[in-house]
Amino acid sequence: MSNDLVSVRMMIVSQPSPDRDIWRQAAGLASVLVEATKAETTAEASQMLARAGIDVVLIDADFPEPHRSAVARAARSARSARSRPVIVLSAASDADVFGVDGDGVVTKPSNLAEAQYLIDRMLRARIPNRVLIVDDSSTMRGIVRKILLATRFPLEVAEAEEGGAALARLREGSFDIIFLDYNMPGLNGLDALAEIRRDHPRLEVVMITSSEDEAIASRVRAAGAAAFLKKPFFPADIDAVLYAFCGLRAIPMR
Repeated sequence: MSNDLVSVRMMIVSQPSPDRDIWRQAAGLASVLVEATKAETTAEASQMLARAGIDVVLIDADFPEPHRSAVARAARSARSARSRPVIVLSAASDADVFGVDGDGVVTKPSNLAEAQYLIDRMLRARIPNRVLIVDDSSTMRGIVRKILLATRFPLEVAEAEEGGAALARLREGSFDIIFLDYNMPGLNGLDALAEIRRDHPRLEVVMITSSEDEAIASRVRAAGAAAFLKKPFFPADIDAVLYAFCGLRAIPMR
C-alpha cells in the first residue's frame, strides 16, 4: 500500500455496545494510524461528516432504521480532503443490511483479533494499492487496466508483458495485488506464481486464463493464488476480487 496516507479517520456509528468497544480498540492496533471517533445518533454522524475529513464510516447493522440508511446517504454525499468516505456495514448476517447504500459489509467480529484483521483489510479500500497486470497481450492488459481504474478502489496500476518481466518489476518495487495470465511465452503463469509465492509471500495473486481445463483453477489455488478469473470476465468479476481483497462483501440489494 502507498504511504501517501499516513493516517485514516474512521467514524463508528453505533449505539453503546461491546461491539463498538472492540472496533475502537482494534482501530488502535491497526497497521496504519487510525483516529477512531464514535457517533450515536444520525445528527451526530451528519455533523461529523460535514465538518471532518472522515475516510471510513463503519455502521453497525443494529443501528436502527431509518437512521442507518440516513447515515449512509449522508456519508455518500460527504467529501474528505481526498475523496468521499468508504461506507462499511458491520452485520451478523448480510440479510441485516439489505438495500443500504454502502460500499460493502463485514461480519461482526467476535473478538479483538478478528476486528483488527478486518480493519486492516477494509483500510485497503481507502489507501492506494499498487497493482501489477501481467499478460503477453497488450489488448488484455489494456482491458484489465481500464476496468481497474474504473472501480471505486484507489489503485496504482503497472504492467508487465510476461512472467520474467513481472519478477523484474517486483524486484524494483513492492505491489499489493497481481493479475497474472496463466498462458504466456517464456515463464508461464504457474511457474511465475511459484517464484512470487517464494519471494513475496504476502502478495495476493489473481490468476487469469482462457483455458477450458477445469483442473487449472484447482492447481493455481493449490499453488497459492488468492483468486481465479476465467476469460471472458466482466467488471463485476474484478470488483468481486477487489471486494475480497479489502475484506468486504457486496451489500445485497432488494
